[in-house]
Amino acid sequence: MVTLDLRHVASPAVRDLLHLVNHPDFDRAQQQIEHLGGCTEPVRLTGHITTLDATTGEVLRSYSTDTEPTGSLLTACGNRRASRCPACSRLYAADTYHLIRAGLSGGKTVPDTVRTHPRVFATLTAPSFGPVHNRPDTRPCRCGTRHEPTDPLLGTPLNPTTYDYAGAVLFNAHAGALWARFTTYLRRELAARLDLTQKAARAVLRVSFAKVAEYQKRGLVHFHAVIRLDGPDGSTQPPPACATVAVLTDAIRAAAPRARISITSDAIGERELGWGQQLDVREIAAFDTDAEFTDQAVAAYVAKYATKSADASGTLDRTLYCRPCQGRGATVLPHGTPLPCTACDGTGQARPLPRLAVARHVRQMIRTCWELSRLPEFAELKLWKWAHMLGFRGHFSTKSRAYSVTLGALRDARRAWRTEQAHAHSGLPESEPTTTLVVGHWDYLGSGYSPGANLLAADVWHRRELERRFIAEGGS
Repeated sequence: MVTLDLRHVASPAVRDLLHLVNHPDFDRAQQQIEHLGGCTEPVRLTGHITTLDATTGEVLRSYSTDTEPTGSLLTACGNRRASRCPACSRLYAADTYHLIRAGLSGGKTVPDTVRTHPRVFATLTAPSFGPVHNRPDTRPCRCGTRHEPTDPLLGTPLNPTTYDYAGAVLFNAHAGALWARFTTYLRRELAARLDLTQKAARAVLRVSFAKVAEYQKRGLVHFHAVIRLDGPDGSTQPPPACATVAVLTDAIRAAAPRARISITSDAIGERELGWGQQLDVREIAAFDTDAEFTDQAVAAYVAKYATKSADASGTLDRTLYCRPCQGRGATVLPHGTPLPCTACDGTGQARPLPRLAVARHVRQMIRTCWELSRLPEFAELKLWKWAHMLGFRGHFSTKSRAYSVTLGALRDARRAWRTEQAHAHSGLPESEPTTTLVVGHWDYLGSGYSPGANLLAADVWHRRELERRFIAEGGS
């Protein structure tokens, strides 16, 4: 009889999987992986936590990672980028969908009457910094070619030597400030159209919004926004009858061109940044209508782009700067003495740009971020930190305070539900003392799975993806 020692022929991942499966407490390890739902880069923590009755000092619950089969606790990474973690990004997209939908149709602490408020879906685009290859509807591109939708030339400059890369990067870096300036002018335009002073308009009217950033093929961001008019207290009050969709649309079209930011630099000259000429504003119809832009369609559209990052334009979803020196090219000792960084080339650039697997246009935008970051007048922009995002340094999805429920509230509700489920399965009493004290200590151990656990996580993700598709197809 011939026996085969799999330890010498199997891959490291298979050997690690066999070791994990044969662990006496494998069920607990598998439970942790199942709980993550297919997260690709979980965070590994070590530590302990104890819950005490603050009055009596009685220990109610205690937990330590010493009891875990792997010696650590796995928690989901929570990354919203689909290119980094499909599982966590899908959860983020679902939360974003409910956040947007609640602000349009009600629910999640938002009254149903909000659907009667004037609301539009607006798209503010970036201006031109030079002609690029595109796909016109009725004629060929300026280069004389009719590009296919997947042509890598789309969005790249016709003449890279004359393209305003500095302006493009600075627009991305100031896009968030441009949006803030736009909302200021929007409130002023609304007050003017209602024949009110700005102070009087604030007393009867509130502008609520939720927006998401999307990258175009040319590497520039534009914003998709749901903009709604409320009473002074937000979604619980209707706006004045004179504040209609037509008034809101007209005010948006007037406010967008007024939002400008002027930049002066000895190195690149003067720049005036503003929105592009393409401005789209459409009324959001009710769910049960045949219109294209219903509340459900808009919520799904915004949620889709909330999980996409600059990788959609062909660039990267990870930072490029050197973390030890934070882009300074030198580390600083506690007593203030600078030392040359040993982890980068001395400029804070962590890896050579020519080695990046990106298109020439994207590489040039990244290189421009590095060059501008060395200018004193742009130091506060920290472009070295946001070079992987082509200079864009704002949040990809934001909302005004009174638009609807927050992402944090949705996560708290999910956490409370899981806690209730855990109590139900553990047999612990659901009620606790009104005052408790939680004492704990956690240390970051690393991220990612072991090779064997990675195979189990991939199986969890594949199984849940099949279940999702089965439900999406009506269970057929």
